[in-house]
Amino acid sequence: MNIVEALHKEAGKLDRQLAAVKGAIEALNGGHRSAGARTKTSAVAHSNGRRTMSAAVRARISQKAKARWAKIRAEQSKSKAGK
Repeated sequence: MNIVEALHKEAGKLDRQLAAVKGAIEALNGGHRSAGARTKTSAVAHSNGRRTMSAAVRARISQKAKARWAKIRAEQSKSKAGK
């Protein structure tokens, strides 16, 4: 491993640690970010090792949410029609 690769690897570790510290600060602030805590979300999402959802899972969650909202809207329209 050459020095450049080692430095890139170390930079990745530091990015993950920084994201963890910022997350802890955000949690302690009650979920509110401080003015200086702006990060690139795409860089953080890829560097912290989080898994991504498959298209099938996203579609299933979307279907469930749409069904849930359709049920709520149907109940609301029934209550308005009954008044």
